[in-house]
Amino acid sequence: MTKTLPISPKNTEDPSDAELVRRSLTHPDAFRFVVERYWERLFRYARRISFSTDEDIEDILQETFLKVYRNLNDYDDRLTFSTWIYHICRNTVIDAIRKKSSRPEIAPIDTEDMLHLFKDDTDIVRTLDTKEQLKKITALINSLPLLYREVLILKFLEEKTYEEIMDIIEKPKGTIASLINRGRKILLAKVREEKIFLPTSL
Repeated sequence: MTKTLPISPKNTEDPSDAELVRRSLTHPDAFRFVVERYWERLFRYARRISFSTDEDIEDILQETFLKVYRNLNDYDDRLTFSTWIYHICRNTVIDAIRKKSSRPEIAPIDTEDMLHLFKDDTDIVRTLDTKEQLKKITALINSLPLLYREVLILKFLEEKTYEEIMDIIEKPKGTIASLINRGRKILLAKVREEKIFLPTSL
């Protein structure tokens, strides 16, 4: 008897993550829709919190999705699927970082990302004198310790809530708030040390 194939998300009205998980459990081929939905956003996330080449990040994501697929039956739906998959990706990135003996010189944070880390509605480009200053600020962001760097990225670039960040990095809400506040203060202090002009509203 021929099995009924899962309906493609392209032929439905944006199935929820829960629906994609359900389909993947009954039809393994449907898991490709989970990969399609999350590949690009997890690629950007992994690139932002690590100093990895694109090829290394692809390996990280392959490992991430393998872990996700193997553990679908254990997925706790008290968490959003997005939070759960980010948590798995984050741990896979950290494992990869620990295995590295040195960091590549190429840093993942680009200028557009850098602007959001300061303030979403501020056009810093208009207040900076040269592209060299932008490069300096980007380098300062990349020099932050991973724990500060990743909470800033999750909050301001991935637009995660405090509750989601708590579940992704497994820290209490007060710690998350403190890390975000402290990370921004460290970053702005570094900017001032470099004598880079920023709007006083930041």
